[in-house]
Amino acid sequence: YKMAFKGWEKLKATGQVTKNIISICDFTQSSGNKRLYIIDLATGTLLFNTLVPHGKNTGEEFAKYFSNQPSSLQSSLGFYITGEAYNGKHGLGMRLNGQEPGFNDKAAERDIVMHGAGYVCNGFIDQFGKLGRSFGCPAVPFEVHEQIINTIKEGSCLFIYFPDKKYLQASKLLQ
Repeated sequence: YKMAFKGWEKLKATGQVTKNIISICDFTQSSGNKRLYIIDLATGTLLFNTLVPHGKNTGEEFAKYFSNQPSSLQSSLGFYITGEAYNGKHGLGMRLNGQEPGFNDKAAERDIVMHGAGYVCNGFIDQFGKLGRSFGCPAVPFEVHEQIINTIKEGSCLFIYFPDKKYLQASKLLQ
């Protein structure tokens, strides 16, 4: 939380972040845990706590490998600013604008977005023994995806966290 807040403050100071909402994907946790936290910073309220997958080539139960490269099918670390909502092949989706050169700045090129997905639910875990995998997108359960997207779209901060030494040393938003 402290790291996420530090980055949010820096992005807020530039005027790029306009909402007092921060979303944190904690990829130190098992993919079977509710590891997406969406917090209203003005009230200190936890708005959502839900499942979120990591990329297909990021790891199995636990995230281990990250990439910014197209076609890697891996999650990308760091800070994003939420963009506009749109209707796409998964229904309502939301664009994500990566803010960290070399770590997530190719999010648009890679079509890394937030969307609802049927493989993000406890039923999938029960059936297959693990949460499904995305192509790198922080997807959310269909039953809450519209609420989440409409809450965080257009100017909030999303932080995808894992204690990767290279990322932690290079991130200008964490310095």
